[in-house]
Amino acid sequence: MSDGTPHDHSFHISDRTAPSTTVVAGFSAFGLAGLTAADYLVEHLELEETGHVTADSLPSITPFENGQPRHHSRFFSRPDLDLTVFVNELFLPTPAADPFAEALLDWTDEHGVTEIVVLSGIPYAHGPDAHDTFYVASEDYRERRLADAGIEPMGKGFLDGVNGALMYRGIESNLRTAVFITPVHAQVPDVPAAIRLIEAFDRVYDLGVDAAPLEEFAHTVEQYYQDLAARLADVDERQIPEDRMYM
Repeated sequence: MSDGTPHDHSFHISDRTAPSTTVVAGFSAFGLAGLTAADYLVEHLELEETGHVTADSLPSITPFENGQPRHHSRFFSRPDLDLTVFVNELFLPTPAADPFAEALLDWTDEHGVTEIVVLSGIPYAHGPDAHDTFYVASEDYRERRLADAGIEPMGKGFLDGVNGALMYRGIESNLRTAVFITPVHAQVPDVPAAIRLIEAFDRVYDLGVDAAPLEEFAHTVEQYYQDLAARLADVDERQIPEDRMYM
């Protein structure tokens, strides 16, 4: 809750339907690969909006489509699928990352969520042949999901911002957590990176998600994502969480 200071941030989650036991999230970040992948999952799996997040004391955006406004941070599910997808178009500056993660984790605790996965494109140094997807995951997630997935662990580094906060909860509690990571480039949206994230996700969860149409899907939202990326580019670099990865 707010203490009245200028840098205090609070977040409120409203839902019409409780989330599934597994939540997968894509956030507004460099290259927008994770956001593109999460948005595509909603479209491909024909999910319906079931909740949203509102933010206090943050420069906010109100997206709209066909003249109709919508929330910037939304949850999607469907009754016959144990998966909730979180699409978060609101940029989260570094001071807001921990309160945001705390609000999200309080909500998942309240509803008995057992697993949180983040799809994340991260700009880190890599060779021309290193366009793969890697993972950072809690031990119980690795044992349950990754034993036969054919996805390699990320070598070394640290996770910052929301990714770091969610992963820390995975260390400290029974919540299974994972971040799927792929190198991302400046083009927006980075479609090859989003495809790699979708393919890795489907390798683990086997939902029959075909990543092939993602390029066409991304083309339809390209201008919107470019405008969103331009907004991110205007943010002071000191406010941007910096995940660092080493192969």
